[in-house]
Amino acid sequence: LEISSLSEKDILVLRLDLTDRSSHEAATNSVLKHFGKIDVLVNNGGRSQRSLFVDTNLDVYNAIIELNYLGTISLTKYVLNHMIQRKKGKIVTVSSVMGIMGAPLATGYCASKHALQGFFNSLRTELTDYPEISVIQICPGPVQSQIIQNVFTENLAKSIENSGDQSHKMPTDRCARLTLVSMANDVKEAWISDHPYLAVCYLWQYAPTWAWWLMNRMGKRRIQNFKSGIDADASYSR
Repeated sequence: LEISSLSEKDILVLRLDLTDRSSHEAATNSVLKHFGKIDVLVNNGGRSQRSLFVDTNLDVYNAIIELNYLGTISLTKYVLNHMIQRKKGKIVTVSSVMGIMGAPLATGYCASKHALQGFFNSLRTELTDYPEISVIQICPGPVQSQIIQNVFTENLAKSIENSGDQSHKMPTDRCARLTLVSMANDVKEAWISDHPYLAVCYLWQYAPTWAWWLMNRMGKRRIQNFKSGIDADASYSR
């Protein structure tokens, strides 16, 4: 039995809205006032998507970018200013395998994760004078969580009707453990996924022509399942 050595002063919980960018500086200052420093920032806010582009209102895409991308880089900006002063820190961003590949029913989500990949890969090149500031991107595949229950659909007012079975997805604690291992070892980009998703990542990276062919076949089944009310992710796991 492990007994935590943390006391009440070691824990601070703040409400934060990533889309309210005007609040991010004050939130950062509150943390600094309490702890005196920020060693690690883990960007883990975001929402996924389940809808076809032709059926989806453009304001959904605006909301996805506001939350997943602009909210994340806004908070990063204020924390990074502090890390640059200290010349030390870790910026960890939970992206997705969807930041590496493309998939149907998630055009806006994939776009936001591709944006994060491009942004943080570029930011890393701007921090070469600060070798002790690490920029780490975590790219999970499907993980057991409530992300499906909270996805964007074709309009902002609609929620998804069927969140599907989660049993085929990676357990949350394993994803968290592998994320911590990646952080501890300053892995610049970690793909945290089971097969077949992990194999598809390698195809997109090294044999994109084959990946496009495969995704067209898998994607057709994914869309059919979605239209039939079946969990779209199940099409990749069987």
